Amino acid sequence: MFWSSLHRMILLELIKVFGLALCALTGLILMAGIISEAMKNGLGPTQILLAIPLMLPSLLPYTVPTTTLFATCIVYGRLSADNEILALKSAGVHIIHVISPALLLGTLTSAGMLFLYLDAIPHTSFVLKSQAVSDVEETLYTMLRKDRCLKHPKLNYEIDIHGIEGRKLQDVIFKRRAPDGKSFDFIARAKQAELHVDADGKQLLIVMWQCQIVKGTTVGFLESNVWPVDIPAFLRTGTAKLRTSDMTWFELFEYEERWQDEKEKLSEAIDRHQAQLNMGKGAASFRDHIASLMNDRKLHDSYLFNVHAEWHMRAAIALGCFCFALVGCPIGIWFSKSDYLSAFITCFLPIVTVYYPVMFCAISYARAGKGPPWATIYIADFLMLLAGAHLFRRLARN
Repeated sequence: MFWSSLHRMILLELIKVFGLALCALTGLILMAGIISEAMKNGLGPTQILLAIPLMLPSLLPYTVPTTTLFATCIVYGRLSADNEILALKSAGVHIIHVISPALLLGTLTSAGMLFLYLDAIPHTSFVLKSQAVSDVEETLYTMLRKDRCLKHPKLNYEIDIHGIEGRKLQDVIFKRRAPDGKSFDFIARAKQAELHVDADGKQLLIVMWQCQIVKGTTVGFLESNVWPVDIPAFLRTGTAKLRTSDMTWFELFEYEERWQDEKEKLSEAIDRHQAQLNMGKGAASFRDHIASLMNDRKLHDSYLFNVHAEWHMRAAIALGCFCFALVGCPIGIWFSKSDYLSAFITCFLPIVTVYYPVMFCAISYARAGKGPPWATIYIADFLMLLAGAHLFRRLARN
């Protein structure tokens, strides 16, 4: 029954609408949001083009569920408007057979999202962050070309320039802040300068030629000099994965095992010190040491909470695609006499105002250790499944 020509036609229509909507929505977010923001921050066209393939997987958890909902609303709304749903019900076809292509689409998109979450999404997200800060020199030159200055509240120095010719900075003013952070205790002016990153990638070297130096009331002149300064923290390179969102599925297992072993060692140390205290043999500092160890164990617990929440969060977001398809079908059928956009908005507004807020709150609670992830993070999906079951029950009755 499922592989009849009707089901293949519905599935083909769902795939076409889904594909077109996915390309349009993803492209819109890329162009209107991410790319424009990247250009405002001084990234060049080449850097943006190289980053786009790495941005796409991270956008899919937000665009795929939405386009799944959109496709089901459009296709089933069109079928209902053409009275094909009514004709099938009159022929004795149960509604579950009619919506089975949408359920298949929801299952495939959920499985695809979960597969991407195993490796592709966290890997590309980490590579994108690493790539954005890997070429420090090029990023700094891009920022200087755009703003003609380098200023940041957390930096103890400022660089102002008049222009750039190739790699040469023209009419450069380098200022170093005083310890009070309000004034400058050192100012160097140069006709030309270049920026280089040292071999270790820890310091920025400002090479200046024909520079005048003002330090307090002292004025001097140097034909050339090199001023080493700290690289801005947001541009420092790093290869360690510190965020669970950047870890692949199997790296999360390794991360959990690491902190679980550390936690067990801390628990054993606490038990040993407490046993010494109970026998009256412990030193006076044992109580403070136990308190310190217990604080460390709480910190390890927070790391474990993050890992467990990350696992369930990825599965819950993937399951959302199936839930959206389940809800989109009956809404699309009921709104057949209205425009398709009304059906989509009717579905999407409750999702934006209820589903995602509940999901993000549940994730925050799970990461804080206020509830087991398996019982909190799936609440939003469970509500959507209940809503879909209720809608289909009413649809089957009518």
